[in-house]
Amino acid sequence: MEIKTTQRAIGYTRVSTAEQGRSGLGLDAQRKAIEDFANLEGISITGWHQDVQTGKGSDALAQRPGLCAALRSAKSVKGPVIVAKLDRLARNSHFITGMMEQRVRFIVTTLPKADAFTLQIYAALAEKEGSQISERTKAALARSTKKLGMAGKTGEQQRSIRALAMLAKDKAAMARADALRPQIEFALKDGASLRMASNLLNERGIASPGGGRWHAPSLLKAARRLGLR
Repeated sequence: MEIKTTQRAIGYTRVSTAEQGRSGLGLDAQRKAIEDFANLEGISITGWHQDVQTGKGSDALAQRPGLCAALRSAKSVKGPVIVAKLDRLARNSHFITGMMEQRVRFIVTTLPKADAFTLQIYAALAEKEGSQISERTKAALARSTKKLGMAGKTGEQQRSIRALAMLAKDKAAMARADALRPQIEFALKDGASLRMASNLLNERGIASPGGGRWHAPSLLKAARRLGLR
């Protein structure tokens, strides 16, 4: 994809939680990545827009006023919207497809040569990868436990094996819960009850750490793991 040196563009940044800001995906870090890319390519960033929220579900775009403003600005300057990473635009392939229908070009600094079709492929692959995290973790844990075995072990050795297995299970559960932190925080915002938050997550098609539907007890367990309750 050839980029003209006189091209004007709009910068867009997004974070969904304070935790993401601390993990290198913060607004300042994204802005610097976009600025560095623009300077390298000779692009003039004529405006900046940002969102600090999750923005998922059928009304995701409506929840992202910054992105809506970025689209309007890009159409006004007849230039693209630049994001630091594809997941800063969205992790949902359907949402990415919808964005491509806005007649605004998107440039991802980590995928500068990707066209609209390629970006949709990357988004679909990322979404598929996320849906398989739980299955791979469970399978790996089962294989590890089987390899440890119990045959011929003393009582103390068996207790040690069980303790290690439980520790691995807890770590895997924590990893799954942490991957869902933005969605859980969004569902629980403004003091929403566990039942209401569970219904919201289910309505948005977000699977629980175990891969099934959310219920108040499972949401409470995940929230406690994350220190949200």
